[in-house]
Amino acid sequence: MSKATADRKAASRKDKAAAAAPRSNSTAKVVVAVVVVLLVVAGVVTAITLGKSDKKAATTAGGSALPKNVAAMGAGIVVNPGAPANVPTLDLYEDFQCPVCARFEEIFGLQIKDMVQANQVKLIAHPLSFLDNNLSNDSSNRAANAAACAADDDKFLQYHAATFQGQPAQEGAGYSDAALKDFATKAGITGAAMTSWEKCYADKVHNQWVESVQTQSEKDGVNGTPTVKLDGKTLDLTGLTQQAFADKVKAATK
Repeated sequence: MSKATADRKAASRKDKAAAAAPRSNSTAKVVVAVVVVLLVVAGVVTAITLGKSDKKAATTAGGSALPKNVAAMGAGIVVNPGAPANVPTLDLYEDFQCPVCARFEEIFGLQIKDMVQANQVKLIAHPLSFLDNNLSNDSSNRAANAAACAADDDKFLQYHAATFQGQPAQEGAGYSDAALKDFATKAGITGAAMTSWEKCYADKVHNQWVESVQTQSEKDGVNGTPTVKLDGKTLDLTGLTQQAFADKVKAATK
């Protein structure tokens, strides 16, 4: 084979490869787009997987005070402790940096708030912080501490909503201290309560509890966020609608 012929064949192969590459990339983009659309239309899925927490320094940093309406280390915040005994318990496990949790809040947040206000469920919140390891920051821990401080003023749900609404568009960008304070303002914390919140947050009064919730959730087999349990049974969130969610709560009511 002459050199000229070999060169022509090599060039032809390169042209074919170059022509194929854009089609491959285009196909990949279509597949990703379809997945995103399905997620939006069908509801939410548990997409963020927990890793084992190894933040040894964080476990012992800060204070060991329990937030209001928390029974013990590792236990969640009982948002409405006055709920009657015949209503089901709803356990909510979320990490404030989890984008799928933000999507869950967008779809079901107001519905859960209404259920809590009507005492149709007993809501127990478990703010997790495993994404700090995955994203190499400490925003999940700080946001959980901030939410715990808000719980002391009976403003957990309001703070929870404000934080997810203010979640950075880019995963891993994290929350600044200023943003977390702004969420407290949006949650309706003012005056002397804001002064208390600021001191609670700055001193990390509840930090050991925050870390204990993460550790306990792993022991309890929670392996992704958001995880939602109704009377101890994990709900399948894939394709879950507001009506189906309401029906499950009604069926679990004694």
